[in-house]
Amino acid sequence: MPFEIVRNDITKMKVDAIVNAANTGLQKGGGVCGAIFAAAGAEWLQSECDRIGTCGSGEAVLTSGGNLPARFIIHTAGPVWHGGNTDEERLLRSCYANSLALAAAHGCESIAFPLISSGIYGYPKDLALAVAVSAIGEFLLEHEMRVYLTVYDKASVVLSEKLFSAIAQFIDDNYIEEHKHFERNRIVFESDFQQYEVHDETISEVVEPVRTHEKTGKRSLQPVVMAPAKTGKRSLEDAVGQLGESFSQRLLRLIDEKGLTDVETYRRANIDRKLFSKIRGGKEYNPSKATAIAFAIALKLNFDDTRDLLGTAGYSLSSGSKFDVIIAYFIEEGVYSIHEINEALFAFHQPLLGA
Repeated sequence: MPFEIVRNDITKMKVDAIVNAANTGLQKGGGVCGAIFAAAGAEWLQSECDRIGTCGSGEAVLTSGGNLPARFIIHTAGPVWHGGNTDEERLLRSCYANSLALAAAHGCESIAFPLISSGIYGYPKDLALAVAVSAIGEFLLEHEMRVYLTVYDKASVVLSEKLFSAIAQFIDDNYIEEHKHFERNRIVFESDFQQYEVHDETISEVVEPVRTHEKTGKRSLQPVVMAPAKTGKRSLEDAVGQLGESFSQRLLRLIDEKGLTDVETYRRANIDRKLFSKIRGGKEYNPSKATAIAFAIALKLNFDDTRDLLGTAGYSLSSGSKFDVIIAYFIEEGVYSIHEINEALFAFHQPLLGA
């Protein structure tokens, strides 16, 4: 089951367990901890914590949820930031790993985390986010659970300055606000690996929206430019009759060619098992664009193969879409971690992949 970054109050999350960013003494604190105590019933929860005693940094303990919608509260004590040289990363990773293991041991199917240690404990938000995404992603490669990282606003999720700047520069270089090359009455569709335009009973090829930088050799998106058809007039019936593989057929073939299992694939794609079953069971199943891209990322497809897979579902990548340009950036950089990509999409106010 997938991982999502959401804007919400963690005390209102309808999940099996929420995680409290606790202190080692399991005493009511401020921030997220104070809010959880207040919502669960402060006196009652403090008495439950007192029975447990303490919780070492990186460890996790469990109480019932009290007045919360969640059945359980998992308390984990994150590390205090001392510059990064006192085992902070290992301890923070342990907070997520131990909390998830405890949730799994109690039969939880869903859990919500805050961004642990990123408040008064001073852990830099971008580094804290990277640890959270990595630890949660590693767990989900082996387990079935819906995991949420809850934040109050998008500003709470901060990419590293270097990555943010690189993506922002890529968007500036490749993102085009207006589609000056399209006419409103044109319909573009893809057939048998080729893109065609249906207009006044004629079909024209579409030049692929990619350019190669002369010095670096890197590929990037460019506006789509229409070229005259090479084969003259064709009927729409003829074009439709030459459709190739469906999305599900192409996807299943690629999974086999990559030597992956179904489970490995849908987990890498941040896709729910039930959704994958629908795709496997229906030759004509047509996914959302985000789902199709998620599978391309899971399969580590290059730009051309990603475009071809999207084409079987009727989609393409465009320089007129900020979402598409960000996806192109990660494919060009060879970064295929779905959760890292979702970090960036969230930071740039774009829809997330998979979930």
